[in-house]
Amino acid sequence: MTGGWHLVRLILRRDRVLLPLWVLILAALPAVYAASFAELTPTEESRALYAQTTAGIPSIEAMLGPIYGSSVGALATQRAGLTLLIVALINVLVVIRHTRTEEDAGRRELVAATVVGRHAPLGAALLVVIAADLVMGLLTAAFMGFTSGALLLGMSLAFAGIVFAGVGAVAAQLTENAGPARGLALAVLGLAYLIRAAGDATGSNLSWASPLAWSQYTQPFADETWLPLLASLGLAALLAGLAGWLSVRRDVGGGMLPTRLGPAGSTSLTGPFALAWRLQRGLLIGWSAGFLVFGLAFGGAASGAAEAFTGNPELAELFARLGGGLSLTDTFIATLLGIAAIAAAAYGIQAALRMRSEESTMRAEPVLATATARVPWALGHVVFAVIGPVVALFMIGVGLGLTYGADVGDMGQIPRLIGAALAQAPAAATLTGLTVALFGLLPRLSAVAWGILAICLLLGQIGALLQLSEVVLDLSPFTHTPHLPGGEVTALPLVVLAVVAVALTAAGLWGFRRRDVGV
Repeated sequence: MTGGWHLVRLILRRDRVLLPLWVLILAALPAVYAASFAELTPTEESRALYAQTTAGIPSIEAMLGPIYGSSVGALATQRAGLTLLIVALINVLVVIRHTRTEEDAGRRELVAATVVGRHAPLGAALLVVIAADLVMGLLTAAFMGFTSGALLLGMSLAFAGIVFAGVGAVAAQLTENAGPARGLALAVLGLAYLIRAAGDATGSNLSWASPLAWSQYTQPFADETWLPLLASLGLAALLAGLAGWLSVRRDVGGGMLPTRLGPAGSTSLTGPFALAWRLQRGLLIGWSAGFLVFGLAFGGAASGAAEAFTGNPELAELFARLGGGLSLTDTFIATLLGIAAIAAAAYGIQAALRMRSEESTMRAEPVLATATARVPWALGHVVFAVIGPVVALFMIGVGLGLTYGADVGDMGQIPRLIGAALAQAPAAATLTGLTVALFGLLPRLSAVAWGILAICLLLGQIGALLQLSEVVLDLSPFTHTPHLPGGEVTALPLVVLAVVAVALTAAGLWGFRRRDVGV
């Protein structure tokens, strides 16, 4: 770790705005949930009825996790099930940003030429994210009164993040580029979520195979136990050790998994669109398959939500308010599609940022030095950044329609749910267009697109609970998409979003055509 502290200071300086912001926001979310439940279920009887009813709904337990009590803290803990996912995601992205991305840009080699130990870059990145996770956990406890349950909840969130920081560190050693590293780590995260969801929905021990479940099985504000966190600690230590072991057994800039070479002079690389397909096809296939699996897994559980609330109109109204839909089944599906829309936007941003990655790693300049013009080169990536999320949303609509339609005996649900999913595409395209605009006009700020997506995610998570004003909610493009199925479709907002997306994309292409490459 020679020179490690200097690298820690460098990372903290580079992330001096985003990292504290993430820590504060994530730490505040459980407290926001608790305050909302205190208002929505003001009596002990209403909370007990809510806990008793939701505990018998496999679809809700699959989406959020199990519920272990009827106190405000216990209800907020279950609602924070998706917060676990966000914490894990941020840890993956931050670790890869300060390890594999640095190698892609050539800065890691410059650092290695100084008096810096071989383990220092990886160790510094892990040290920063672990410290951030622990601070977030302590702040979570402080915001919720620093009770034993609050501290356990905070540490459960923190340890979930630490585990997936290790996952990101290992992925960074296995692949040769940051993009595949993120894809591999996010695939592991998605698999962990699906395993946890399947286990909780069926009441089986399958959930124990997911580290996300370990953080929920601590049962904050109920039968509190710290033992599952020992498993998280052990796995995190194992992953960190494995990442360190792998890092000294590969070349700087290389990966443990060899990249398969394509045929020399392949006819599939005859133009910018063919090259973009070669670079983007892994993302397209992976995201589309993940969306299909997600739809198949949750579609069959949708009808169970309505059945469980039969005879409990107060709870039905509460769940509809939390989900933002109309009927209970439609509310549940609309909630799933809202999550899918955010994920589709993340895919679009990731695909669009591939242009910035190609530019910053100096792979774009040799291509653009040939007869290939800038706009066609960029358009190849833009096409996949726009069409890819549409394909992914189509696949989740197919998955939901197949299993939900089979459950209710109405296969006409397939086109209905495909349409509901595709209605979210204009919002995702807006963020894709914003990313292209940043790339073309302000390339150094391209990563700000992730922060904007995070704001949209938070507005969707807490906007309805806090009853925020329409002015604030309207900042998110996802506010303007219809709540389908079950809601009304107004064409004007969708047309406006599409026009904005096209305008932003055009501005980005215009800027890229006129600026220097590599700035």
